[in-house]
Amino acid sequence: MANTKSAQKRIRQTAKRTERNRYYRTRIKTITKNVEKAVEEGNYEQALNYWKVANKKFQSYINKGILKKNTARRKISRLHHLVKSIEPKS
Repeated sequence: MANTKSAQKRIRQTAKRTERNRYYRTRIKTITKNVEKAVEEGNYEQALNYWKVANKKFQSYINKGILKKNTARRKISRLHHLVKSIEPKS
């Protein structure tokens, strides 16, 4: 157990940050899986809608400092390539 007040505060802060990080990591994985599942099913419209949600969420995570800019853009780009791969040819 921590002996000083500052060490006790650090433990509380770490627990809070760990919980927050876990929440966002889970959200990122879920958003990504939604797009991938729609692509796997071949549902272009649904995949495109999920990709739009992913794009919006990842951009907000950049602004909040949760994701680094290049990381978020790389994830968005990869998901977009997946969605484009099942785009119906007109």
